[in-house]
Amino acid sequence: MSGIQEWIDNEVKTNDVIVFMKGTPAFPQCGFSGQVVQILDYLGVEYKGVNVLSSDELRNGIKEYGSWPTIPQIYVKGEFVGGCDIMREMFQSGELQDFLNGKGVATGSKEAANG
Repeated sequence: MSGIQEWIDNEVKTNDVIVFMKGTPAFPQCGFSGQVVQILDYLGVEYKGVNVLSSDELRNGIKEYGSWPTIPQIYVKGEFVGGCDIMREMFQSGELQDFLNGKGVATGSKEAANG
């Protein structure tokens, strides 16, 4: 495993929820990354965003690591969940919230928890 692959693997394994994205959570630099940030923020999920635009090595490395050709890529508790389309579909069906809760990842603000 190359140095970048080892770094990615460590990040995936040490963060409950991590998003490899274009830009940052505060300033997404593509619409798909922005949608993922909006979904996770709406659900009140704590996550780490990694800007793949910071290096070509990282941008190419994450595509190899997940065997997934596009960005963003979302990992939960070390498991690859998917990209923007998969996240959006899971969110709209309610499956994402159940999946996160099943993995022990807290979701929702107090308002959302109280219905």
